[in-house]
Amino acid sequence: MAETKREIERKYEATEKTGLPDLTRSAGVASVVDQGVAELDAVYYDTADLRLAADSLTLRRRTGGDDEGWHLKFPVSSGIRDEIRAPLADTLPKPLAGLLRSRIRDEDVIPVVRLRSSRKVQHLMDESGALLAEVSVDTVHAERLPKGLDASWTEIEVELADDVDPAVLDAVEKRLKKAGIRPSSAPSKLARALEETTESAADGTDALQAGASAAEKTASGRPRTDRPGDDTAGGRVLAYVREQVEAIIALDPAVRRDLPDAVHQMRVACRRLRSACKTYRKVLDRTVTDPIGDDLKWLAGELGHARDQEVLAARLRTRVDAIPDTLLLGPVHARLQLWDTAAGADARRKALAALDSDRHLALLAALDALLADPPLRKAAADAPGPVLARAVLKDYDRLARRVDHALAEAPGHDRDLAMHEARKAAKRARYAADATRPTLGKPAKRFSKRMKTVQSLLGDHQDSVVARETLRGLAIQAHAAGESAFTWGLLHGQEEAAGTDREREFPQVWAKASAPELRAALTH
Repeated sequence: MAETKREIERKYEATEKTGLPDLTRSAGVASVVDQGVAELDAVYYDTADLRLAADSLTLRRRTGGDDEGWHLKFPVSSGIRDEIRAPLADTLPKPLAGLLRSRIRDEDVIPVVRLRSSRKVQHLMDESGALLAEVSVDTVHAERLPKGLDASWTEIEVELADDVDPAVLDAVEKRLKKAGIRPSSAPSKLARALEETTESAADGTDALQAGASAAEKTASGRPRTDRPGDDTAGGRVLAYVREQVEAIIALDPAVRRDLPDAVHQMRVACRRLRSACKTYRKVLDRTVTDPIGDDLKWLAGELGHARDQEVLAARLRTRVDAIPDTLLLGPVHARLQLWDTAAGADARRKALAALDSDRHLALLAALDALLADPPLRKAAADAPGPVLARAVLKDYDRLARRVDHALAEAPGHDRDLAMHEARKAAKRARYAADATRPTLGKPAKRFSKRMKTVQSLLGDHQDSVVARETLRGLAIQAHAAGESAFTWGLLHGQEEAAGTDREREFPQVWAKASAPELRAALTH
């Protein structure tokens, strides 16, 4: 079983002769308690081309100390990392292997560095005897594997205790700086070890160089094509595509860890990327991107079960909480909770199954190939402004046609479907504009804002449609169990009224969003 610990620490340069100042003079520190010396032996793992190190991830197997085992660290921000721990074992534990899958794919992780450290530990305590931070002076010997190159250094680490104000680190740092001790330039021991044990460029055998050389080829081994300039349509589109690909890869472990909003953000990245492939088909060849788009649609759909359940459950809970107690007939809260728990667990299983599937790995490989050897068309070499503006306006015209169709439908099932299709078109137009903001600037930002207004209203309408279907099902279950279905019917009526309200508001919202100056602003 893996567990997560938020690690907040700062590192400082030191030598064997560096002595710690009196840290009880740091604000809030009442005493310093010596914890003795621990001998640590850690082997760090990575792919042969150091993919984890390139993304500032560290994977190690450490013995010694009070937290021996496997540790996988994800950067959160400067000086803050999430450390995922698993028990000591001879091989990489499956929970950690899953978290690495989007980065390493089918590659093996191999030992790349061994760090043996002699750690002198002190605890900083407050007046009540509670732990504020742990200060360690580490004498480190690093060995590059399998080459045997080595390096040694001494450093100081100050790690904040759980739930302690980070101001403690500022106070300790102030004392260290007064003693002439300066922050380390290396973000981690591994980064320093790799830097100090790297062979010279003339040797040409270092793993980092091998990885860089491999990156110059496509997945099929062909030399990759010339890259389009940053000031071309192709350059701007590929920059946006790369941003979404990197998001999909980085969010994979976040979804597995069930971090807040991770499913939503990964799903959005899939949709943005798929929309870009469709919108900018004058730049990227659709014979290559369409199959990728199909897989992105599949992945977004599998993730969508979890996200849709989350949104729907929150909406229904809000509705139930607003109903007076006198109108809550039967075990409404309990039935809603049972439904959410069952549906949520099923949705999460589907999301994880998708991430563990061969199809997902194949998609990631296809995205690698797309970036390594982009299928550029003639317009990719043109100036970005006109090419991107025309693509956005084409999506806008597509949205306008769908809106006209929706408004022409009579209220009912067909209008619901038409409004849902208009919503998807509004989302695509918004994503298209977002991709052009570095090129078109404020006009693209204003356009995106207007499309978001349209998308939001249509999204709320669609949510009411889905909520009504769910409420009907809950009413049927309640009736079959001998419970009153009154409250579920009341909620259904509220959602029906909400949908009618959105339909009534829509023409005015659309008229404002589609003002004539919109087209002119994008093309000038």
